[in-house]
This record gives sequence, C-alpha cells and structure tokens, in this order.
Amino acid sequence: MSVIAALEVTKAYGDRILLSSASVTIDDGERVGVVGRNGAGKSTFAKILAGAEPADGGSIALRRGARVAYLAQEPAIEPSRTVRAHVEEGLDAWLVARKRHDELTERISQEPTNAALLAEQHAASAEVERLGGWDRTHEVERVLAHLGVGEVIDRPAGSLSGGQKRRVALARVLVGAPDVMILDEPTNHLDADTIDWLEKYLVDEFRGAVLLVTHDRWLLDRVADRTLEVESGNVHSYDGGYADYLGAKAERMALQQRTEKNRQNFLRTELEWLARQPKARTGKQKARIQRAETARDTTGPREEARVSLSAQVADGGRSVLDLRGLGIKMGDRWLVRGLDLNMTAGDRLGILGPNGAGKTTLLRAVQGVLTPTEGEVVLGRRVRIGYLDQNREALDPNHSVLEAVSEAIPVVEKERVDPRTYLERFAFEGNAQKKKVAALSGGERARLALARLLASSCNLLLLDEPSNDLDTDTLSALEDFLSTYEGSLLVVTHDRYLLDRVTTGILSFEKDGRVTRYAGAYQAYATARARQEEERKADKAKESAREKDTRRTEKKASGLSKNEQRELDGIMDKIDEAETKAAAIEAELGDPSLYAGGQEDSRASEIRTRLADARALAAKLTARWEELEAKKSAAG
Repeated sequence: MSVIAALEVTKAYGDRILLSSASVTIDDGERVGVVGRNGAGKSTFAKILAGAEPADGGSIALRRGARVAYLAQEPAIEPSRTVRAHVEEGLDAWLVARKRHDELTERISQEPTNAALLAEQHAASAEVERLGGWDRTHEVERVLAHLGVGEVIDRPAGSLSGGQKRRVALARVLVGAPDVMILDEPTNHLDADTIDWLEKYLVDEFRGAVLLVTHDRWLLDRVADRTLEVESGNVHSYDGGYADYLGAKAERMALQQRTEKNRQNFLRTELEWLARQPKARTGKQKARIQRAETARDTTGPREEARVSLSAQVADGGRSVLDLRGLGIKMGDRWLVRGLDLNMTAGDRLGILGPNGAGKTTLLRAVQGVLTPTEGEVVLGRRVRIGYLDQNREALDPNHSVLEAVSEAIPVVEKERVDPRTYLERFAFEGNAQKKKVAALSGGERARLALARLLASSCNLLLLDEPSNDLDTDTLSALEDFLSTYEGSLLVVTHDRYLLDRVTTGILSFEKDGRVTRYAGAYQAYATARARQEEERKADKAKESAREKDTRRTEKKASGLSKNEQRELDGIMDKIDEAETKAAAIEAELGDPSLYAGGQEDSRASEIRTRLADARALAAKLTARWEELEAKKSAAG
C-alpha cells in the first residue's frame, strides 16, 4: 500500500528544467535510495515530496493521516533552544497519543462498561504502538548518545558546530517514528561507527518508509530496496541497492545506445531513398516521408560530461614518511601518542575515528603546519605533498574556474598543459570555466579543488574528506584514479565504499591517543574489529567463569565423569591453541601484498575460509568448556 505518491511533477529554475513529469510511488515500509549527479535535482525532488518546496506542476498525494519527517542538508536550528528541546519536538505526536490514552483510561475507571470509551481506548492504544510503543521517555538521550552528541543535550543549539547541529536535526527526525522519513545526505558529518549505527537503525528498528538522498554507496547497498536516479529531468527506478542499480543502468544505457544506432541507420536509409525519388509522391510515399522527418527531428540521448581524473606523479623514492614516537596533545588531552608509522611508495592508508579524535590534526602535523608535542615527522627527500582540506579553503572565491586551475598547472617537459583542456576532464566545459568560484555548488567546488590538487605533480596525497559533496559518478572516477595512483596516500573519510576500493591499510584512532594500523582495506579492518570485540567478550566470560571456579572448594563433587574431568582439565590449552592458530591466519590476511595495485589477490578468499574454520573451532571448544563448567557447577 502506497504511503506517498508523486504524479507528473515538474520543477524548473528559469530555463533550467530539474524535473519533467516525474512520477514516483513509495510503499509503506519501503526503503528508497536517490542518486544522481550534482545539480540534477535530487534535493529539490526530496523537498517537494516532503512539502518543503512547491512543484511547478503535478501533484503529491500522502496517505490520510500519514506523517512525514524531513532532514534538510542545512536544517534550521533555533540557537536559543536547548538540544533536548529540539529533539523532543520529534516526540510530539507520541506525547499527544499517550496523553489521549491516559485520559481515556482515567474516564474508563469511572465508567467501566462504556463500550464507546473502550473502543476509543483501543484505537488510542494502537496509535501509541504505531508511534513506537509505550516507553519512549529515554529515546531522546539514547539516539543523541548514538549520534555522538549526548554530552551537549542541555546546551543551547547556538553553541554547537555545524556538524553537531546536523546530528541534532537527524535525532529529531529519528525519534519521531514518522510514516515517511526523507533524509537528505544524512551521513554528512558522521564518522564510520555512527553511520554503521544509523544503517542498523534504519534496517532493524525503523518501521516506516525511508527516502534516502545520499552518495554513501555502502549505506545504499545495505538499506535500499529500490534506487531512484534523477537524470535530465527524469526519475528512473531500479530494484535493489547501489550495486543492483549500476548493473541495471548499464543495461538501460546499452539499450538506449542500440536504439539510437537503429534510429540513425533508419534515418540514413530513408534520406538516401528520398534523394533518389522523383517529386511526385503517392500516399504511401508521403507516409514514409513523414516517418523519416519524425526520426530526423527526434533528439538522441544527450551525452553527459564525464569526469576523468589523471595526474603526473613525481618520483618520490621508496621511503615516503616516518612518524617516530609521534605525540600530539591539545590542552590536557592526547590526540595521538606514541605513534610509529612507516609509509613506503604505494601505501594508501585510510584514517578512521570519531569526530574530534584528531584525524585532521594528524594530517596537519604531516604537512609541517603543526608542531607535534613529542616525536618527529620525517619525510622522504623527494616527497612532494598535495593537501585537500575538507572546506576547500585553497580556492579564492573571486577567481574564475579557469583562473583557479591556470595558476596551479605546472610546465611539463617545457610545455604547459592547456588549462581549458585540462578542466574538461573534470566536467568543466565552455561557459562553466568562466564561473566564479563563489558561484559554484559544493560538488563543483570539490571537483575544482581536486583539479588544482592533481595538477601539482605531488607524490603524497593528504585528502581530508574528499567525498564530501561529490556525486556518485565523480566518486567512482576518484576511486578509479586513487586505486591506481602511483604515489602514496593518506585519506580521512567516512566513506566505507571508497575505503574498501582504494586503501591498502587503515589507521584507526582509538582511545587515549592510541592509533592502530590494520592491514587490508575497510572490510578486513571491520572483520578484525569484530573479532576483537568477540575476543573481548569471550575473555570477559572466561574471566568470570574462572572467578566462580576459584570460589568453589576442592571438596565439592565435580559431577563429571573421569573422561569429562580429563577433558575439562585440558580444554583451556586447546582453546588457546585454536585462538593462536586463528591469529596466525589473520596475520596472513593482513599481508599488504594481497592488496597490491588496488586489487585483492585470489589467495585472500582461501585465507578467509581457513580463518573462518579456525574461529569456528575456537568457538566450539569454548562452548564445550562452558558446558562442562556448568555441569560441574550444578553438581556443586
């Protein structure tokens, strides 16, 4: 059953048509992703569906009584109100329903046989359940804590950073349990762990429909039942997440190209026929002429400008970067402490950690902009650093696009690369090169900043949130470039898809200034973190069991047979042996040679299979140990 439907929606700004007769229906509980190029109209479409912006034509139909909650890219937050007050607005509908139920319950206590009141109470009870259940008093605190802003709950919103304000606005939408949730770039300003929580919340907890405008392809693959692409005024629908969308779009484009080829062949044949025919025309000839003229006047599919990234890379030698006992302290807090890191040519390391952990600060220390509290940063003699800051501050707002890149392009082999031709590779063509930087969209600024950076022939790239504001096409081009980049790379990003395609290792900011290096791309890192959590829980369980065991007296009967007692006496050694074997296999999986050149070696699959078997054996032995201990305890 549909909960919201758009029919023949049109929207234009001046001569620019964003939506042309776009129609979409979203069913109850459906999760829909929205992708498209920057400026294609994704956010505008979301605003129209949410009722935040009117359409020029067409209609939006919302199921009777259904509630829509909308997260804008730049949400409105009243500075004087507290964070708690803002987020509690999301519970307004639930509070009304709960109050109505309580009032009816009070009246029924005085009129227990009133059938009409009982029916109303039943309806009120169903409404409370639909809005999230009976105990939602701690929902605000819980969601804010998961989004990383729990500590500012009683502060005025005006004192927060831009990223914190967005998380507060997201919390307000999430706690409301609406029938339709429309989220425009909800992962902006969220770290990878928080995005992982949001993903699980949308899949496992939220029961309504979701429309998700995002460039986070990892999130789309795990959440979306269907993917919409906004393109050239049209909205195309594809079943499944991002990977399914790519495959289906490739098929549609191939069909479109075949159709255009057939049209061109038909047109050529008909024009040749017309050139040979005499002036007099029969009725059949006139019909054939009409078909030819119709084919001639039909506009073929418009070729979109594609981003193609490339760069000259200066030889930087084998040794790129050494961090020796690096420590960075801000006030009383250590952001980084005791970090030893050796980067060699070709290393591509992703940097992950909570917001405010010190990721950008580490990049500044590597640049030499910030002096570390302790330790040293040693760069290779021929290393040339290129830095992309997350706010794109290197761009002068008064320059044109052409001026911004012209000053950055070097002379190569006594010849200077033509900046106009160079900019076309970044999808800046014709008049777009004359635009002022100040007039560019966020996505265009990001592309221009990349163009300047890659013109510099650097061999160590420091990228701080490079995926911010980029559409999926540009992100794909960036990933293709980085996965074969001949230099070295340090990239701060929450984009798990980019990390999994590009990196050969992960630097993880953990507690108390500890920064740990993990071998392999994001999936290997996530697997290793999950294993560590399992081991922590297992160690805690074993320690708890050992403490119980020490409290038992030796006089208590074990309740075990001789064979079981013998098995129990030796099982801890077997568990340790199995865990040691699993750790050794995981070390094999961390071998950087498996990920050389941005491609995973075929050996990795076999190693993962052996690792899964080893972990299964360790888990089986641990379960048997717990069984024997329980039997022994029951007898004692």
